[in-house]
Amino acid sequence: MIGVKSHITELEEKGFSITKSLFSNKELQEICDVIDQSDSSFAIRQLLIKIPELQELICNNSNFKSLYTSICDKSYFLSKAIFFNKPKMSNWFVNYHQDLSISVKEKKEAKGFTNWTTKNGQLGVIPPEQILKSTITFRIHLDKTDETNGALHVIPKSHTKGIIRVDETFNKNKLEKEVLCTVDRGGVMLMKPLLLHASQRSVSAFNRRVIHLEFCNKEIPLQWLERKEIVS
Repeated sequence: MIGVKSHITELEEKGFSITKSLFSNKELQEICDVIDQSDSSFAIRQLLIKIPELQELICNNSNFKSLYTSICDKSYFLSKAIFFNKPKMSNWFVNYHQDLSISVKEKKEAKGFTNWTTKNGQLGVIPPEQILKSTITFRIHLDKTDETNGALHVIPKSHTKGIIRVDETFNKNKLEKEVLCTVDRGGVMLMKPLLLHASQRSVSAFNRRVIHLEFCNKEIPLQWLERKEIVS
């Protein structure tokens, strides 16, 4: 694994960075076993609220804790946690997009908060850009991820362009050359929410399970739905 300082530099300059495996096979199996006991195969939102045992399994790992505390100071807190699975031979793909929506407790007028949505009873809204710029995502890969099972394609440095409209006028060729992000089982992909990313269909016999954790250091008037201190 490259040094933490290099991860920080890559994250700031490119919008993403990838570590080697940080979790042992035993730890990964324990995490998967806990998730498998839930009632969802493809996605679990409010993950650490619904499966609180995962917090200890993740944060007791010294490698993860070291990475987190080197990148996030004590002002950071968990703002969103999701489990995603792209099962084997999944035929869906996801076009280029940025992670713009945050989860909040209440809907009310607030300056800079736009595009309200409700998904499975959960309120989402696009916050002021500074909130997104202050957020760091840690994607813990529970399976080896490559071009066969939906590894992310990203456009380096796109996180510096602000919010990008991805419509019929969007031309990725005007930006940096896209990169395929292969990640070892147990590896962590660090990324900025404003990084443009996409994933292709799976042609693999293997799952692509990811725990997606977002951390921010900005308070908001609408109250974060999942705000939680998870690493001491």
